Amino acid sequence: MQSKPRFTLAVAGALALMALPVHAEAGAGIGKYAVSAAMAANPAEPTGPLTLDAAIVLAMAANPELSAAANELRAVEGAVIQAGLLPNPEVSTSVEDTQNRATRTTTLQISQMVELGGKRTARIASAERGRDVAMADLLGRRLEIRAATVAAFFEVLVAQERIQQMEDLLALAQRATAAASRRVVAGKVSPVEETKARVAEASAKVELGQARVDLTAARKRLVTTWGSAQPRFSMAEGRTDQLPVLLSDEELAARLDKAPQLARARHEVERFTALAELARAKRIPDVTVSLGAKRAEELGRNQAVVGLSIPLPVFDRNQGGLLEALRRADKARDELHTAVLRLGAEVTGNHERLKALLMEAQTLHQEIVPGARSAYEAASKGYELGKFSFLDVLDAQRTFFQARTQYLRSLADAHRTAAELERVLGAITLPSSATAEPL
Repeated sequence: MQSKPRFTLAVAGALALMALPVHAEAGAGIGKYAVSAAMAANPAEPTGPLTLDAAIVLAMAANPELSAAANELRAVEGAVIQAGLLPNPEVSTSVEDTQNRATRTTTLQISQMVELGGKRTARIASAERGRDVAMADLLGRRLEIRAATVAAFFEVLVAQERIQQMEDLLALAQRATAAASRRVVAGKVSPVEETKARVAEASAKVELGQARVDLTAARKRLVTTWGSAQPRFSMAEGRTDQLPVLLSDEELAARLDKAPQLARARHEVERFTALAELARAKRIPDVTVSLGAKRAEELGRNQAVVGLSIPLPVFDRNQGGLLEALRRADKARDELHTAVLRLGAEVTGNHERLKALLMEAQTLHQEIVPGARSAYEAASKGYELGKFSFLDVLDAQRTFFQARTQYLRSLADAHRTAAELERVLGAITLPSSATAEPL
């Protein structure tokens, strides 16, 4: 009976040890994110009043774009795991003289490629830098969604305020119509003034209807930030007159230097630099070590087989791959410089715009709106006493409500601009203690 070629215990043990890290590392990485996903619970949208904090929590938990970015990060984590794995060993067999059993020679061997030049280290570094980029993308997406939620929430608040304003306008128009009707009946004014009053009242009704349409659209834009089609909340709860914080130039410069978009651009530079190191390491050929056994039937004995192979870098020394990686690293540095200039101009522009909007809102609140209110009240009383014409009342009324509309628009634009600054800077700018009394 012929003896069979056998692996040594050392070879079998090496195979077992090589197989273990694959399942251990992969299981650890997948399990970590599976637990995170299982623990994430989406809060339900309230059916009553909705606060800004609750809206942000809903958007952060249920926005589909955030879910996509989080899944991308989990996918990149798999790339990091894969980059750290060792090359698989290879098992090969060969048979010589298959026709004659007496002179047959059978060889069985296992081969393991040994990476040289720091390829595995460079591969892990580039994968980790890719993970940093994915994390920066997730953070940037969170800031974008948060800014969109804040802006949409204040649009709802302003739309609610505008409805209240239009209802007040309609009530005043109806009162003016009643006053004009009484004066026509008393024979003090022409019926034309009553007609003008009814036209103004009809116009106020149209404005009220448009304000309700705008509120419906604003509510739907808000709920889309957490992936809902129809709003369930009854109303947005908050004050439109809470003014955003105006950062100092020093705070602005400090936060701009740490802006998430700049951090992402820096991670891209690091990633392409690591890829250049990987391309440089690939210029060094890898060594393949072989160990096996050879059964020579003619001699009637087993022989150990040891092999070593290395490719000769005569033609392919990864010249093109290295050149590509180096140029892409240069491109990433240029894009970082471009991002610094672009974000600097964007932040400066938004900061100056916010400063102007806050000044405009304060001027409207402190001077223009109170003055327009006083003029309207004086014109209304004067008309009832017969001192002013109805055109004077209409003009004063129009001026008063245009001032209030402009004030609400300034507040909405200020909150929208502050949310955009927050998106770029990655800093939370809470409302200041400076608030205005409701008008």
